[in-house]
Amino acid sequence: MSTNPPAAQGASPATKTARLARITAILTGESVRSQAELAALLADDGVQVTQATLSRDLVELGAVRVRGKDGVLVYAVPGEGGERAAKAGVTQEILDARLARLCGELLVTAEASANIVVLRTPPGAANFLALAIDHSVMPSILGSIAGDDTVLLVTRDPQGGADVAARFLQFAEEAGHKLEDNQEPNN
Repeated sequence: MSTNPPAAQGASPATKTARLARITAILTGESVRSQAELAALLADDGVQVTQATLSRDLVELGAVRVRGKDGVLVYAVPGEGGERAAKAGVTQEILDARLARLCGELLVTAEASANIVVLRTPPGAANFLALAIDHSVMPSILGSIAGDDTVLLVTRDPQGGADVAARFLQFAEEAGHKLEDNQEPNN
């Protein structure tokens, strides 16, 4: 069994919503073969749950059993953005590549002040970018809030905003060059 994905730092309330979020995080990062294994992983995080409750939670999340990378049936949850196909064990590399691609497509500006970063996007795109940031594990980011065309990030380091803003600009520039390289010349 691989290591349990890290729980969000800070205190989590003992609520159904927090439990569902933790189940989703575990199923996204782990190959979980049984409800008993999932219950044990939750218990490792201090979340005690009965088998009946866990079963109801899996139904509510839309979790299904799919063939994992090794051919064994594992639990998976549907993807983000309305995707209905369940995904098991999405790697951090895939999440980072997706975030970089979205930055190349959506990031207009990135500015920082102390531990706050403001990312600007075209109208209507901020929530989409914030969701990708939330799904990509970036320990330097405490949290995000999205409006219509603005994403507000709070960094853990009191002076970490400039580094995080620079990282997002780098993502956008690198992805932007890849997009330009793939463009066909206009005739």
